[in-house]
Amino acid sequence: MSKYEASPFTSNPAVDLNMTEHQCRHAGLMIVGLLAQGAWDMGSLDFDAEKSSFREFYNENFESLQAALSSFRTLIESLVQAKSDIAVSSVEGRIKDREECISKFTRKYRTALEASKTPYTIRDKITDLIGIRIVCLYEDEVERIKTTILEEFEVIEITDKISQVEGTEGSFGYKGLHIDLKLNETRKGMAEYRLYAEYPFELQIRTVIQDSWSILDHKIKYKKSIPNSLKRRINTLAALFELADREFRAIRDATRIELEQTEEIYPQIEAETKDAEVSSSDGSDPEQAVQPGRYAPLNAFFFLRIAQHFFPKFDFESHKVDGFTQEIISLKPNISRGKFNFYLREKFSTIKQYQDEFEKSGERMNPFTMMRHCLYAGDKEVFSAILTDTARDRFDKWLNDQKK
Repeated sequence: MSKYEASPFTSNPAVDLNMTEHQCRHAGLMIVGLLAQGAWDMGSLDFDAEKSSFREFYNENFESLQAALSSFRTLIESLVQAKSDIAVSSVEGRIKDREECISKFTRKYRTALEASKTPYTIRDKITDLIGIRIVCLYEDEVERIKTTILEEFEVIEITDKISQVEGTEGSFGYKGLHIDLKLNETRKGMAEYRLYAEYPFELQIRTVIQDSWSILDHKIKYKKSIPNSLKRRINTLAALFELADREFRAIRDATRIELEQTEEIYPQIEAETKDAEVSSSDGSDPEQAVQPGRYAPLNAFFFLRIAQHFFPKFDFESHKVDGFTQEIISLKPNISRGKFNFYLREKFSTIKQYQDEFEKSGERMNPFTMMRHCLYAGDKEVFSAILTDTARDRFDKWLNDQKK
């Protein structure tokens, strides 16, 4: 077969030697493009030459690699952020160190390739030259992130270290999902990605706990040929990290269930509030007057449900709810959800009047501040410390003025 047949830059055989000037120029541009992409670098078995070639490629293309990293990271971050049900801790990226790339090739590929007399280029084997890592909060989010990413990229290879560890009895260690990717055909054609169309990259997806274990694991210098007692301690530590991952997820799910259940219980809280009204009229305390367990104690979930009843348009932040609930309980340890609801319902209209007067000065009372005033108005002795001295004196003066 003629050397001009089955040309490497066209699928058409037997390129005519009598090509027009335009055809020659077009073919030349295609060759230049292929050379720029490294497509004609068939490699060799000369390790020193390939090292030199890789170092030259790395140095000449470092700025382009950095630009590609920035572009890929921005794209991935936007894809993940579009999923409101995924809690991402961070999205980070790096360009792998040049000499580390050569060391990795030597460690993983060189011996086998040279033994089989297979020509190679170092660049072709380093698919994580560009690396991006997504760190999420919970185990089940790893799979959801994977699904989101695979819809937008072409997969080269998937290394599922999670399944590898979980599928081996008695095995503990690093768990994470590694995916070698490149842009799909649609994105390759977009102007903003065209320059990076041929760059592959590695995406790592792991939880915060998995990420922490990976960092610590790298600090443990000896892990294989060591005494069994030490190996058992390392495995125990790895198992504790795995348990922590599961428990964080279980706590999240249990919290969600608690919040969903409280959506339906406000009528029960109202029934307990009526008991609080009766006891308030005769001076008794229902929490102390009846057998233990009849009145559900106030907790953060009940607090949130009651607060949302009085302030339905306000977005309550979880850490503020938790902190304020604990403050209330510290001042009145036996407070029930019904009693808390009673304080708010009994004093809410009064505090609304005070709010109107208070905000004439340009200041604002948020729902937490209003609830503080409701509690203080409901029981000044118990909840004296729930307001600052200045706020308490100002409110007391206003209350006294209303009596005149």
